[in-house]
Formats: sequence, structure tokens, C-alpha cells
Amino acid sequence: MSTLQELLQKADFYKQKISSARPLAKEELKSLDNYFRIGFTYSSNALEGNTLTISETKILLEDGLTVGGRPLKDCYEAVGHGAAYDFMLNLARQQDMDITEDAIRKLHRLFYQKIDAEQAGQYRSIQVYISGTEYIPPSAEDVPQLMKHLAEQIQFSRSTLHPIELAAMAHKHLVDIHPFVDGNGRTARLLMNLILVNAGYGVVSIPPIWRNDYINALSISRQQNDMEPFSKLIAECVIETERDYCRLLKL
Repeated sequence: MSTLQELLQKADFYKQKISSARPLAKEELKSLDNYFRIGFTYSSNALEGNTLTISETKILLEDGLTVGGRPLKDCYEAVGHGAAYDFMLNLARQQDMDITEDAIRKLHRLFYQKIDAEQAGQYRSIQVYISGTEYIPPSAEDVPQLMKHLAEQIQFSRSTLHPIELAAMAHKHLVDIHPFVDGNGRTARLLMNLILVNAGYGVVSIPPIWRNDYINALSISRQQNDMEPFSKLIAECVIETERDYCRLLKL
């Protein structure tokens, strides 16, 4: 079984390989952005029980057509996630990007706007519980201070942590804080990608088939107060995405 260091080295090897193919033609970059927009939106929503298939997600995002027989909420989640993805990608491609609380709240707001406009981008005012886990998120009054600390921690750790470790840390801490009434997992995966894309990696999806591994890795890292199990899973996801990238670019 690979160590975290070995996985990070492998991810960086692929990253260099992909970088050698850049810069891509404008149309090719746009086409790849759309490919990952659909794949990431589908997988991130599917992890949370959304019933849309990848082809239905494509029809909704590219053609603007709703899919008959699917819950309206599932369609709203796809459209909102597409908007949040576009914002994430634009922000990630800014050289001097700062990850602020406002940016995190905007990711949630764009995703959640059509589902519940009042709660979109707003920190929760109630206690929430995560089904399938014994972990209880912090109380609502602690959320603003914890989110302020998280944004500071991300900025501070950018110079000391490998970007994949930083992305995993930000992802896990956001899910642990659970700052919003709903949509925390999706916001965490958008935040993770904001960090990864800014550091020169591609947009990373967690395959729905890995859902149990994903939940277990989060849970183990939480129980043991050790980021390594979760960082390893994220590194494996980065490598999977990079292999897909190499396939698409015929590298």
C-alpha cells in the first residue's frame, strides 16, 4: 500500500506531465472545463443521493433542459452546482487568489440559491446532525469564529503544506464545522478544488462508487485526529483525475 508521500510524488509526476502539454488552445481548454464541470457536478451531487445520471446532468447544464420524472430539487442542485463550479474555476485561476470566508459563503450561495434562497450562503442558526455518524458538529453560535479560523488556517498553511494536503485539510475541517444547514459536503468539495486548481492540478471528483471509502476516511481522520487517512484518499482521487486528463490529452 502506498504511503502518503508516494501518492503525493505520483500526483506531482502526473501534474508535470500534464503541464508539459500546456498552454492548451482556448477551445480545447473550454471543452475540458465543460467535461469536468459535468463530471464533477454529477459525482458531487450523486455522493449526496441526487438521482440524476451523468447524461441527465449534461442535458441540464449544457442544454438547459429539465429531465422528466426527476425531483425538481435534484435539477436545482445540478444547476446551482454548475454556477458554483464556474465561480470556483474563475477564482482559482487568479494568481493572487485569497481564500476568504466570503468566497466560501459565495460557493454555498451559488449552489444553494434555487433550493432555499434564505439559507443560501448563510451560516446556520440551529444545531445540525450528520446521519450515519456519531460525530456531532459544533453549536451554531461557534460557527462564525470557527469559519474565521478556518479561512486564516488555510492562508497560513499554504506555505507549509503540500497543496493536496491543504485541500484535504480544508475539505475535512469545513465538513466538521458543518457551517450551513445543508450542502456542506458539496461546498467542501468545491473549496478543495479551489485550492487544487489554483495550485495547478485539475478539477478532482470523488467517484460515487468510492462513497463508503470517502465517509470512512473522513471518520477515521476525525476519530484519530490524524489527517493522513483522508489526505491519502484525496491524493488517490487527484491521481485518478490526472490519469483521465492524460487520456483526454493523449499523453
